[in-house]
Amino acid sequence: MRSLVSTLCSPACAGRRPATPEGQAARASVVEALRGAGLDPFEQPVPGCGGANVLAKIEGDVERYIVVGAHFDHLGRAQEGVYWGADDNAAAVAVLVEVAASSVRDRDGRGVILAAFDGEEPPFFGTGAMGSHAFLADPPVRRDAIDFMVCMDLVGHRIGGEGMPDEVGLSLFALGAEKSHGTHGLVQGLARTESGVIVRGANADVIPPLSDYEPFWRAKIPFLFLTAGRSRIYHTPQDTPEKLDWPKIEATARWLKGFVRATRMRSDAVSFDEGGSNDASTLDAVADMVRALSAVSSEAASALAYVTALRAQCDSSGRLPSSRQAEVATIVAMIESRLA
Repeated sequence: MRSLVSTLCSPACAGRRPATPEGQAARASVVEALRGAGLDPFEQPVPGCGGANVLAKIEGDVERYIVVGAHFDHLGRAQEGVYWGADDNAAAVAVLVEVAASSVRDRDGRGVILAAFDGEEPPFFGTGAMGSHAFLADPPVRRDAIDFMVCMDLVGHRIGGEGMPDEVGLSLFALGAEKSHGTHGLVQGLARTESGVIVRGANADVIPPLSDYEPFWRAKIPFLFLTAGRSRIYHTPQDTPEKLDWPKIEATARWLKGFVRATRMRSDAVSFDEGGSNDASTLDAVADMVRALSAVSSEAASALAYVTALRAQCDSSGRLPSSRQAEVATIVAMIESRLA
């Protein structure tokens, strides 16, 4: 994983902007990495950004599939320098390849499609020019055979940096489990199974759609978005490999291997739940982190009291009254800002 991140953040791939020589070099590096993992990758043109997705398929023993995706492009160059994009999103691409290598000989259950997306960053973000939109417009399998999608973005850093308690720093948010039947319980059961990472469930609705899971959500395909949120070096030339938290990245790869394996073997249909919501899960995750912050922040006690009082208003299904649901998004945004 270190080797691939180093390559994607090298001068040859500098900035990885679509439709540039550096973007093409990055794409070739992903193709080579997936080949080295034992797969037969192929490119899918993304006309909107002038680039291409890199895809690889692992067949299962049923004609159903899980997509595991991460974008490999970044912002390119600007007057202030090269945007290297180690956390955004070279680390996630390295995890993607690691999961591919562990899955390539496994034919039990659903198949897996590995997708390294192009065109996720501005100016393509939020438009039909994104690689994930191109993927769903012409998927490599029948669209109705895709049961689930996992998206990774910004998974390479320790939240809050050095000195932050592990209950905070090792956190990795898993958004969207509430949008499919049975997935929330699966994520909860696996939350602390790997030393070095703590996976915390949260409602997808607490933030605007911020990565390649967005078109899958719109298409009502069950999804899970893994992220550690935006750090202080997000979208700056300072996002470089030496700032990554490699033990956490390694633990994240181990966790995702287990989650993918469990999802492949699920006996149910993994159906989409459009109205699915679990405010309680989000508030529990926030409360755990705020409680851990009490040793380093004088604000933590009052914040914990507020979160606890809000959590008490959730009903038996974990849902807040509609008049108070917006407060959860405000709390999450405040925590991300304070810990960046």
